Amino acid sequence: MRTLLLDRDGVINRDSPDFIRSPGELRPLPGALEAVVRAQRAGYRVIIVSNQSGLARGLFAMRDLNAIHRRLQDELERLGGRVEAFFFCPHGPDDGCDCRKPAGGLLRALGERLGVELGGTPFVGDRLSDVRAAQSVGARPMLVRTGLQPLEAAALAALGPVDVFDDLPAAVEALLSC
Repeated sequence: MRTLLLDRDGVINRDSPDFIRSPGELRPLPGALEAVVRAQRAGYRVIIVSNQSGLARGLFAMRDLNAIHRRLQDELERLGGRVEAFFFCPHGPDDGCDCRKPAGGLLRALGERLGVELGGTPFVGDRLSDVRAAQSVGARPMLVRTGLQPLEAAALAALGPVDVFDDLPAAVEALLSC
């Protein structure tokens, strides 16, 4: 079975500079949930890979993160889809871990635990850190413009060839048309 890796905030749901702290703050982006379901129906298993430094910052607790993921799962299940697994880095930006994107530790752990061959596996994110993490393990980086940070052409050019899409539905459409 093929695998599709997705960042969460800014890809599936609206991101917030104040962090997504509760299930009520989870606001799916237009067409994103349907795109997840479409990818699954085409034979992809979907795995979320995200930095969740709000845990380290004390902005929300693990029970809150679990509730956010449960709400996302519930919304997907109503449409006939699901996320197979949620992998996240709970550390802050200055903690020096190897699992916080742009490092590739979280992706390597995912590959080992779930038996995912990361080489060429599509990873859709909204930040340059997502691209760097994907590149560090040989995954195929794909970017969407629905995040909080603008994607600057010069920064993208320095990373090499990266496909950029308006949103997750467009990225999934391109992936399925290959």
